Amino acid sequence: MTSNTALPGQPHIAYAGDQLHVEGAALSQLAREHGTPLFVYSKAAMLAALAAYQRGFAGRQAQICYAMKANSSLAILQVFAEAGCGFDIVSGGELARVLAAGGDPAKVIFSGVGKTRAEMKQALQVGIGCFNVESEAELDVLSEVAMGLGKQAPVSLRVNPNVDPKTHPYISTGLKGNKFGIAHEEALRAYRHAASLPGLKVVGIDCHIGSQITDSTPYLDAMDRVLDLVAEVESAGIPIHHIDFGGGLGINYNGDTPPEADALWAQLLTKLDARGYGQRQLMIEPGRSLVGNAGVCLTEVLYLKPGEQKNFCIVDAAMNDLPRPAMYQAFHQIVPVTPRPGDGVVYDVVGPVCESGDWIGHDRQMQVAAGDVLAVLSAGAYCMSMASNYNTRGRAAEILVDGTKAHLIRQRESAFDTFALEQLV
Repeated sequence: MTSNTALPGQPHIAYAGDQLHVEGAALSQLAREHGTPLFVYSKAAMLAALAAYQRGFAGRQAQICYAMKANSSLAILQVFAEAGCGFDIVSGGELARVLAAGGDPAKVIFSGVGKTRAEMKQALQVGIGCFNVESEAELDVLSEVAMGLGKQAPVSLRVNPNVDPKTHPYISTGLKGNKFGIAHEEALRAYRHAASLPGLKVVGIDCHIGSQITDSTPYLDAMDRVLDLVAEVESAGIPIHHIDFGGGLGINYNGDTPPEADALWAQLLTKLDARGYGQRQLMIEPGRSLVGNAGVCLTEVLYLKPGEQKNFCIVDAAMNDLPRPAMYQAFHQIVPVTPRPGDGVVYDVVGPVCESGDWIGHDRQMQVAAGDVLAVLSAGAYCMSMASNYNTRGRAAEILVDGTKAHLIRQRESAFDTFALEQLV
């Protein structure tokens, strides 16, 4: 690959000459300067992904809240805060990150099935926009905590529409067997209960059916079920001020063809208009679709190990850096930063962690040698945010590229950093 060859679905990651670049930064140079494993993100790619949602919502009352569990690094949050986004959080720690990055607490939605009293209190004290509540028991506790502070908690109930998103079972969230949300059949009773509690103020309804969704049909089905419920709840005298359709839009990992965000929302808004809800306040929480294809993970080839049944390309990135393959059997494209001529050999690309599940890619044909740097693509989401210190491996450094400028946004952890909070007896 030579001369300005962009990678499929990733226009901000391209070969210029014989070198892979993120925007105007050569990845080989970044690997030399900062070492590997190394995460590199394109600011332009993130803003372009966000712009598709913003185009889709032009002229509407809509708030885009970045689902920060996808990638919660402070500088990434800063990019979205400065672009006007709110944030979808699932812990008190994530709320602390939003505030540290300059996010507006009034644009924060607190999701998750297991909020603690301490987290509720923390969120109420800073004045978040809404709690997405997932059980009747949580309603009771939240009302009690809010009353103890002399406040009313703004709430939206997350309804489980029992719609199959046709994705990996671990990231499917809208079926009856999932732990998330309140069953569609129980929702009206739950709304009546919420409206009766003095510490709560009902403000909306929420739905999220899963992640890495590549077909618009599940979204359309879920919207129908949610709008049916809005009509039912409002007929009971409980006004719904905003409708929250969650996130979950997929990205291109391996020839996947999800709809573009603006095209998807053109379909959804047509349905919303047809049913008379087009002027409602809308909330959405995209995560992966904003950051996934904006990032790569650079890794150095340590050894090539031929075998009777498999050839192994052993690299210095591992399952603690890139958990998705081990956790979800997920596919990531792997390409050379500086390609070599020739057809190469079929390898399993594996890391140094002492687990058979420590693999990055199976059966990849590559022309490589020890010391080469590879780029694992589509690594902007659910990689660094899920990274661990397994095998006492320090987490990788991170770089944010803005044009030709490369900013170090996270220093590499040392072994000492991994046990700095521990004590001998």
